[in-house]
Amino acid sequence: MHAEPGPVPLKILIAGGFGVGKTTLVSALSEIPPLLTDEAMTTASIGVDDNSVVPEKRTTTVAMDFGRITVDDSLILYLFGTPGQDRFWFMWDELARGCVGAVVLVDLRRVDDCFPAIDYFENRRVPFVVAVNGFPETERFAIPAVRSALALTDDTPVVRMDARSSSTGLKTLVTLVEHALARASAAVR
Repeated sequence: MHAEPGPVPLKILIAGGFGVGKTTLVSALSEIPPLLTDEAMTTASIGVDDNSVVPEKRTTTVAMDFGRITVDDSLILYLFGTPGQDRFWFMWDELARGCVGAVVLVDLRRVDDCFPAIDYFENRRVPFVVAVNGFPETERFAIPAVRSALALTDDTPVVRMDARSSSTGLKTLVTLVEHALARASAAVR
């Protein structure tokens, strides 16, 4: 008698700069209460964490965020949100181990903040999609202009989304999984 195989787990990273919406996205998508390692920002972060564009931000992720999405009986997605500040990047290698790919969130008001995440995944050949998080009062640029500004290859997907919206978040994850599968298939050929 054979036991039914369990669901296939896929590990996905949610990355990007400080205050770009990683915790918000994990929280919007997770079917379980997400594990969040947010801590209150204190005076120690003055001059270290630039929250001038997100002045309402009062907490910051110090380790990771974790959430889960059961797609069906055969597939479960595990979401790991990375900390955004460079002083916590020592954790990225552990968080990235075994991941199928990553979503790099971008705030177009602070484009420079996404380059370390893009470089990280490009250098390690980890499939990723760039998700432009639609903050209010942010100028809208065409996808080709965003791709050019970020110096992305033509095969790197760029999508628009709202980190508060589970529907646009799910579309972003579908785009990532399809991209990762296409890259894996091309590597086998």
